[in-house]
Amino acid sequence: MIRRAFLLSVALTPGLLLFAFTTHAQETSSAPEAKTAAAPAKAPDPPTAALRDALFAACSQSEQSFSKFLTARNADTFAHLTPSARVGLMKRFVLLNEPGRPSLLPTGSGRPTIQCETPAGAAELQIGGAEISDNLAFLPVEVREATDTTGASVIRVQMGLVREKNDWKLLSVGLVLLDLPALAVEWDAAEMESTERAAIDGLKKIADAIESYRRTYSRLPESLAKLGPPERAAAAGPNAAGLLDADLASGIRTGYKFRYVISGGSTLGAPAKYEVAATPETYGRTGRRSFFRDTNGGLHGADRQGAVGSQVDPHIE
Repeated sequence: MIRRAFLLSVALTPGLLLFAFTTHAQETSSAPEAKTAAAPAKAPDPPTAALRDALFAACSQSEQSFSKFLTARNADTFAHLTPSARVGLMKRFVLLNEPGRPSLLPTGSGRPTIQCETPAGAAELQIGGAEISDNLAFLPVEVREATDTTGASVIRVQMGLVREKNDWKLLSVGLVLLDLPALAVEWDAAEMESTERAAIDGLKKIADAIESYRRTYSRLPESLAKLGPPERAAAAGPNAAGLLDADLASGIRTGYKFRYVISGGSTLGAPAKYEVAATPETYGRTGRRSFFRDTNGGLHGADRQGAVGSQVDPHIE
C-alpha cells in the first residue's frame, strides 16, 4: 500500500525524506500503461537510466547499489547512518515498508515503468522525459498502486539529478535537496530518542526475565545467554530458559549494549542480587544516555559519554 499520507508533510522531520508534489492526477492521463508486450525501445538517456537503477536499488533495499547513485558527500554520510536510517531513506523512494522485487514493465510509450512488488502490496513508478541542462537533469515520476486502474492513488514528484564525474547522482526530490549530512543530524536526534526508550524497555525486560528465572530455578542465571531461546524443538531449561529473544539475550539490541553482573558471591535464592546496565553501541549516534538498574531495582540514567552508568546517576521512571 502506497503511503500517501506520509508524503503530505511539508516540513523536514527526522528520519523522513519529504517530497513537494501534486498528489492528484489533474492534467494528464492517470490510467496505468497497459501491461502488454511492446516493441523494443531505444536505450534511455543516462539520467533516466540512473534514476531507473536507483529506484530498483531502493525497491530491493540494496544499500550497496543505492549508494552508487548518491553524490560523494551523501554517499559518505549514508555509509555512516544507522542501519534503520539507511533503510528508512530507501523506503521513501518507493513508498513501501518492506524490501521488494523490482521489475521493468513493458509500456507502449517507452517510458521506464518499474514495479516494486512486496508481500504487502506493489507500487508502480513511471519515469517521464528528462529535462537536461548542462550538469543538471529533472525527471517527473508518477507513483501509483499496482492495482490502481483509475489513477486515484497517483502521486507525482519531480526528481533532480546532478552529473558528478560523468555519472548521474540523486540531487533532489521535489523541492527538497538530498543533503544527507544536514539531515543526518536530525535523524540521529530522532533515532536516539527511540533507541533510548528501547534501552529502558530492554532493561525492564531483562529484569523481569531474571526474576522469572530465579522463581523457576531458585537461583540467578549466570549470564544473559541463559535467558535466551532454546534450540529448535528443544525444551526450555536452565541453559536456555526462553525468557528473552535472541538479540536481547546476546546483549545487543537497537543500538545499545546490555551488561548483566551478579553482585556478591552467591547466585542462590531470593537474597542474591544483580545489576543490569545499558550503554550506547555508538555514543552520539545510537544514544547519549547510559542506563543502570541497581541491586534494589532502581533505574538510573545519565550522559556518561558512552561509559557504564551507576546508582549515583539521576533516577528515571
